[in-house]
Amino acid sequence: MGNTIRALVAFIPTDHCQNYVVGDLREMPLDRMVDLSGSQLRRFPLRVCSFTELVKLYLSDNHLHSLPPDLAQLQNLQILALDFNNFKALPQVVCTLKQLCILYLGNNKLCDLPDELSLLQNLRTLWLEANCLTHLPDVVCELSLLRTLHAGSNALRLLPSQLRRLRELRTIWLSGNQLSDFPPVLLRMPFLEVIDVDRNSIRYFPSLAHLTNLKLVIYDHNPCRNAPKVGKGVRRVGKWADETPEPEPRKARRYALAQEQSQEPPALLLPPSS
Repeated sequence: MGNTIRALVAFIPTDHCQNYVVGDLREMPLDRMVDLSGSQLRRFPLRVCSFTELVKLYLSDNHLHSLPPDLAQLQNLQILALDFNNFKALPQVVCTLKQLCILYLGNNKLCDLPDELSLLQNLRTLWLEANCLTHLPDVVCELSLLRTLHAGSNALRLLPSQLRRLRELRTIWLSGNQLSDFPPVLLRMPFLEVIDVDRNSIRYFPSLAHLTNLKLVIYDHNPCRNAPKVGKGVRRVGKWADETPEPEPRKARRYALAQEQSQEPPALLLPPSS
């Protein structure tokens, strides 16, 4: 019954009702973390903005589409989870939280990101999966300390050449997009350790053997004619991952067989019997 009442009250976007949904959150927790995930919130509870020493704030899986300016009081915030909400634009106040290291924005309705996101120069991890992005916003390329970028399940067709500026980037997830070619800019990022281009439309993979720090490449569910060539010790996940990456493997095997046969000594010609 409690969960039913909570769900009904959540539909009334008044501060009083939203505070009921939050419950007995009157003082900042000792661990400096507030988790309101799955609380049916439609309005951010202003009470939380008074917890100025807060480090982690989880608001995942609610019905939020905006955030109050008062959120700017949380200048010690390092982790902010806004995934699985109804944001069509990133609230500007998020860009004032300059200590953020991890920002979860997945499963919203974002089509772009504000230029002010570049103010978050401590950001190490950015999750943008399952939004409405048709291009990777240029502002992402200004996050100089970014190490992990998750932009899967969007509608990306290419990546900006400026992405190579992110010299700290180690992991990039691009599965479930609309890439028809392997992004050329990734070939100029030898510091990458993980590349995921699963579930795209890539037909040919260039060699990745020169990416000396690469540890894992995921390329499954592409209509590719070959597997990407990689350096020793690099794990591949996809078609022909355990084979030598040659175009059209069956043709390659037939060619090798033909070569072997051509090297056999010719049969001795016997004189006709009298």
